Amino acid sequence: MRRWLNYCCLVVCLVGCTAREPAPVENTDSATVVTPPTAVSLQLNWFPEAEHGGFFAADVNGSYEDANLDVEIRPGGPGTKVVVQVATGRVTFGVTNADRVLVGQARGAQTVALMAPMQVSPRCILVHERSEITNFDELKNVETLAASSTSTWSLFLKKKVSLDGVQIVPYGGNVSQFLLNDNFAQQGYSISEPFVARQRGGDPRVLMVSDLGFNPYTSVLITRPEVIRDSPELVQAMVTATVTGWQQYLKSPQQANGAIHDRNEEMGLPILAFGARELRKLCVTEDVPADRLGQMTRKRWAQLHDQLVETEVIEEGQVNVDQVFTNRFLSDVKP
Repeated sequence: MRRWLNYCCLVVCLVGCTAREPAPVENTDSATVVTPPTAVSLQLNWFPEAEHGGFFAADVNGSYEDANLDVEIRPGGPGTKVVVQVATGRVTFGVTNADRVLVGQARGAQTVALMAPMQVSPRCILVHERSEITNFDELKNVETLAASSTSTWSLFLKKKVSLDGVQIVPYGGNVSQFLLNDNFAQQGYSISEPFVARQRGGDPRVLMVSDLGFNPYTSVLITRPEVIRDSPELVQAMVTATVTGWQQYLKSPQQANGAIHDRNEEMGLPILAFGARELRKLCVTEDVPADRLGQMTRKRWAQLHDQLVETEVIEEGQVNVDQVFTNRFLSDVKP
């Protein structure tokens, strides 16, 4: 009886050990160990929209999978502090705008920009065509401007444009007030709000803030310096796959738009299609063609730094521009 019990115990022990310590799975063709995908998190700066199209394309079209990455795309929203989450290690990667990277650095949140899909910022002011306002100098002729009072672009606008007599009110997040008043102007993104306004019978004219000279890189992929130092292969895989995703999205956005809509039902397929079309001229420019998508220059970062100093958002000497971005992981990017 004792021998039988000892035999049973041995069987249980062997089975238990096998369950806890599974043998590596091997590829029968090459006899190499198959490793599971590396799980990483990607924090968006807003609810999923067209501005995140390339990240979703990399996911649904398999670029992340091909790079052996299991990417969890986390939606953002009001109050999402992407730079802080990345800098503190709560997430591996994040999506934000270049001005927020600089402001974060000045406040002690260390992150590094890895690639910038949008060379031209979609930030804009919507005015009515009936108002006959065609440029920023004429913006003083509106009665009301709905805009964030603390955003860096808004502070720059107030420095460069006379808004005497214009009542500045908080932006309500939609175009409802704009549609009711021809003397009302508001902030927006050129890839979304103009479409909504026209769809609802409005006559928006778009004034691009980039035309004023304030043009931060947008939807930038960031991580913290420690990740670059300790896991350069991971960063390389993420950057290469993300650039491929953006190149795919600009050519054929339908599948990614479907994924965005599934994650954010307020973004219908027509507005996402409009956004994807508009993005082509924001992402691919004369200076940065499709085969160099994501590239950044020190000149652009330094100019943005100086503008933030000018508007007193940061102080001179707080940020070393050479530490806030790198093109190192873009060298292997293919068209």
